[in-house]
Amino acid sequence: MLSSLAWGASVESMRIWRAPDSTRLVFDLSAPVEHSLFPLKNPDRLVIDLSGAEMSSAVSKLATDNTPVKQLRWAPRNGKDLRIVLDLNASVKPRSFLLKPNASYGHRLVLDLDDQQRSSVKTVEEVVAPGASRSADVIIAIDAGHGGEDPGAIGYRGLKEKEVVLKIARELAKLLEAEPGFKPVLVRTGDYYVGLRKRTQRAREANADLLVSIHADAFKDRKANGASVFAISQRGATSETARWLASSENSSDLIGGVGGVSLDDKDSVLAGVLLDLSMTASLSASLDAGSEVLKEVGQVNRLHKRRVEQAAFVVLKSPDIPSILVETGFITNPTDGKNLASDAHQKRLARSIFNGVKRYFTRTPPPGTYLAGHKRGNQQHHVIARGDTLSSIASRYRVSVASLRQHNKLDADLLRIGQVIQIP
Repeated sequence: MLSSLAWGASVESMRIWRAPDSTRLVFDLSAPVEHSLFPLKNPDRLVIDLSGAEMSSAVSKLATDNTPVKQLRWAPRNGKDLRIVLDLNASVKPRSFLLKPNASYGHRLVLDLDDQQRSSVKTVEEVVAPGASRSADVIIAIDAGHGGEDPGAIGYRGLKEKEVVLKIARELAKLLEAEPGFKPVLVRTGDYYVGLRKRTQRAREANADLLVSIHADAFKDRKANGASVFAISQRGATSETARWLASSENSSDLIGGVGGVSLDDKDSVLAGVLLDLSMTASLSASLDAGSEVLKEVGQVNRLHKRRVEQAAFVVLKSPDIPSILVETGFITNPTDGKNLASDAHQKRLARSIFNGVKRYFTRTPPPGTYLAGHKRGNQQHHVIARGDTLSSIASRYRVSVASLRQHNKLDADLLRIGQVIQIP
């Protein structure tokens, strides 16, 4: 692969990040370079040629333990170019691309090495094997945003979003693990990057009932503050439905998780209807779950907006998994940033997200789960408050108005404050 870019650059430093199923190698450059790469066999090697480039004398050797890279070596080539050779432990599937400067780094050449070598990190696939029947637990996929080469927003005293959200995600996982009827799955368990589409893919592989993506906001105005909760926008949902229908890679995908509906034997009209129904149901559930989480987060943090917002975030675009994105505060705000750096505040935020998720699924447990059985064995009741109507109560508990009337032997729709009605 070649590209027409400026000539003349030096490799200033190198960094390496290990993920469970891939390794990312980053070369920090003084300027963009024209590059090419190709593999060699017997033994396995990967060669990267950089045109008009040199290796800075300040570059130190990389720690390549637990990666497919045995060692890295380099030398000048043709008097003006640089050749870098990766000696490999096994064959890999390489992918390279250039990144422009951002707030944290300058020009970079990124090399992703996909491999089958497994690290000691527990992955989604090891937690729930694809194709396995779902357990009786409600499965929550927890996505800590950014990671590895992508630090996310940087704010208070150099605080990195990727580090804060991973701590909150881990704390949330502990709370869910200790709660009967719930099973947490971390999309990323360490400091490495996971692609946006791959995050939703991992949630699907885990048969998740909800994806919770955790982030920290940033803005050029340091006065901006407060937490937010997002669900997918209608426009984002519509575009995702179109993408699924148009993409051949999705032709055999299932909607609805294990035991769901395959699209590969459906005509385009029926597939479109099924996807639209699935996306509509996921969006409704996302908004409901997001509202419960927002209420709880508002107990420990000022809210930026007092309702669930909607946007076309890629990580929210699963047509079969309700998904919410929690912005835990503005890391660029002095007060929010100081709070986000605090272990105690991180735990309070995790607890608030947990409380919201628990309340949502206790109220509307998926069929066949422990929570659904527990709900049947412990009949719910509702105490009438000001403004309640039979229709609003029926909508909240997802039952019919007729069943409410029949179950409580109500002859009329008149209710009184303090009255207790049973939920069928």
